[in-house]
Amino acid sequence: MRWPRVILLIMTTMLGVQDAVGAVAVTKAGFGKLPDGTAIEVYTLKNAELAVRIATYGARIVSLDAKDRDGRMGDVVLGYNSVEGYVAEGAAKTYFGAIVGRYGNRIRGGKFSIDGHQYQVPLNNNGNALHGGPHGFDDRVWTGKEIPDGVEMSLVSQDGEMGFPGTLTVHVRYTLVGDALHIDYAATTDKPTVVNLTNHAYFNLSGDGSGTILNEVMQIDADEYTPVDAGLIPVGGIQPVKGTPFDFNTPTAIGARIDDANEQLKLAGGYDHNWVLRGKNGAMKQAARVYDPKSGRVLTVSTTEPGIQFYSGNALTGAYKGKTGAVYARYTGLCLETQHYPDSPNQPAFPSTLLKPGVTMRSETVFTFSVQK
Repeated sequence: MRWPRVILLIMTTMLGVQDAVGAVAVTKAGFGKLPDGTAIEVYTLKNAELAVRIATYGARIVSLDAKDRDGRMGDVVLGYNSVEGYVAEGAAKTYFGAIVGRYGNRIRGGKFSIDGHQYQVPLNNNGNALHGGPHGFDDRVWTGKEIPDGVEMSLVSQDGEMGFPGTLTVHVRYTLVGDALHIDYAATTDKPTVVNLTNHAYFNLSGDGSGTILNEVMQIDADEYTPVDAGLIPVGGIQPVKGTPFDFNTPTAIGARIDDANEQLKLAGGYDHNWVLRGKNGAMKQAARVYDPKSGRVLTVSTTEPGIQFYSGNALTGAYKGKTGAVYARYTGLCLETQHYPDSPNQPAFPSTLLKPGVTMRSETVFTFSVQK
């Protein structure tokens, strides 16, 4: 008669171990102050596989620790040890780890029209508007709130801010699920507007401050991309990647073709382009996979978005030192920004970024970490 109790005890113990492994601890601490004295906080999310810090300044990923092939934890994103480092960049922004918006990526001339009314976003990138203009969501103070397994960052962008119509309410949820960081986006508006939200983390799978990402092996699940002009605005619609340095369907080292005599690479100084993902817009799908031979770390990116911007850190100049004191020079980090396509408000053939009152814009991106021996 005692065996059922023993079995029940064993099962209960096993469940407790599983709960402990999957449990996520969430803590909050100070992260410095803005020049006006506003205090910034950082939330740490930690489980057995990952540790991630999210700051209320720009709702940004400050650090992300993941295991290498030997089980050692290491920080794999670029950034600074306090908010002062991000503020010190001034107008020459890197957007390290931030949520960018209201419109991530570029809008030609900063102009777009809705229902016959033209709107103007201040220009901040070669005659175009980039990542929502000079003062986008990256330098706003978000409101943080602990939620199960993570943190929710919220922001209200007022009607007319950076020229965009409508009061936009945004919620971004960061949660840990095993070896994956989930980012869930939601936005509503009281007037028709355009929205394109993404996270601008720079990854270096060998570890922050460990050199370039040129030896990391990239795979992008896309047969097409959107070529650009000198201002990095899409021109010529959607084109096939086959036969070009933009074909990453077969895993290829990032540096293998980055110096090819290719007009698109020359215009961007490397990779800074949008790939058109296979699969339905709004459905979860694998977008990219990066493998680092040095550490064995693998990053797999999945998303409900229709595109992904692969940026190879071309504009990192070495002007700033990061968390380890290492200089952030060219190609020392890569971005995989899940998104709608650049300049979509001016290109009717692209998936629409129009958001109307009464509708909630939702998207999800998952960064999953593993190792390859």
